[in-house]
Amino acid sequence: MEKEIKKPAIRVSGLKKVYKLYDKPSDRMKEAFGLRKGRFKEHYALNGVDMEIFQGETVGIIGTNGSGKSTILKIITGVLNPTEGQVEVNGRISALLELGAGFNMEYNGIENVYLNGTMMGFTEKEIDEKLPEILKFADIGDYVYQPVKTYSSGMFVRLAFAVAINIEPEILIVDEALSVGDVFFQAKCYQKFEEFKKMGKTIVFVSHELSSISKYCDRVYLLNQGNLLGEGSPKEMIDAFKQVLVGQYEINGEAGGAHLEGAVNPELLEYGTKQAEITEFYITDEKEIKTTAVIKNTPFTIHMRVKFHDRITAPIFAFSFKNIKGTEITGTNSMIEKAFLEPVNAGEEKEITFRQTMSLQGGEYLLSLGVTGYHGSDFQVYHRLYDVLNVTVVSDKDTVGFYDMGSQVTVAAAKNPASRVIAYRQEA
Repeated sequence: MEKEIKKPAIRVSGLKKVYKLYDKPSDRMKEAFGLRKGRFKEHYALNGVDMEIFQGETVGIIGTNGSGKSTILKIITGVLNPTEGQVEVNGRISALLELGAGFNMEYNGIENVYLNGTMMGFTEKEIDEKLPEILKFADIGDYVYQPVKTYSSGMFVRLAFAVAINIEPEILIVDEALSVGDVFFQAKCYQKFEEFKKMGKTIVFVSHELSSISKYCDRVYLLNQGNLLGEGSPKEMIDAFKQVLVGQYEINGEAGGAHLEGAVNPELLEYGTKQAEITEFYITDEKEIKTTAVIKNTPFTIHMRVKFHDRITAPIFAFSFKNIKGTEITGTNSMIEKAFLEPVNAGEEKEITFRQTMSLQGGEYLLSLGVTGYHGSDFQVYHRLYDVLNVTVVSDKDTVGFYDMGSQVTVAAAKNPASRVIAYRQEA
């Protein structure tokens, strides 16, 4: 009996994506109008990446922020053009990337289903046949007859996901999209995902949830700073990824850990009197290596340096984490922790550290920092940096909600309730 030869669903060869990073906006304008070449640096979002994904496989792509994961998915789906290299796709793709990107906000839900279905190459008759299943999956009731601009973010995402996942593609591209909506909707999404896998569909899956990568993927590619570090079993690549996070994975003889470049928000909200000023900030992992990616359930430290331009009686140092939807998740300050309640003179500098264990679920978070205090009874903000740093939490086990309570579960044989009743009667 001849061994079945697997056919490639996706083949990527020598893929490069280069962005020009200009020193000044005026340099970009001058080059655009052909006046002269502006000064710029070349940033390689992808640098000569090769991949081959076969029909019927579920393949994961993992890596830190800025590694090129989303870039390669956008090139495969045609959202971006490569600077160099070839992409070959055999089969109809459905991409769960930027959900609802093709929606018209003035149209109602039904109209947007037909609009998106047509864009994906379906006839009106084919969409008619799929409509009941799409609406059942989205489960937003009569809101499907209302303009999409009136939807809550949850309803919008449910409809967009329902359209994308119910068109029966041959290749499904998923970029962190299975964590949308409430817990029950997420469960439904994962069930659909498993159906696709059982049907032998090709799935390309990007996620920071290593438990999902381990559970669903046949093979995994590991990217870092635009380079392909390796390809292999989920366990092999997850172990290599953890080495990258702590700066112990060697690339051409040099350790290649997660880096701060690209994680600092260029459009952060900054304000305050500047009587005290945050001049430096960063995060270190349990081995005191600078990083923007922290493995769940491991110790990490937030560092900031503050310079004082005036004498302040009792400065308060603070941090907080938000999720990417803007919900404040957790935080603390030196006053709450009763860690520092002393005056600081002008010209002094202080180094502040917050040490703790990461118990947030896997995903993306925004770190904010602040120096505040009281002048008499008046609250003063000396310097605040909102959403200053993007922090990735990498997890191989996520529970429900924002954080993990670290529950320890035991299951034992139940005691016979009848025997307790008899014993009670005998004692009485």
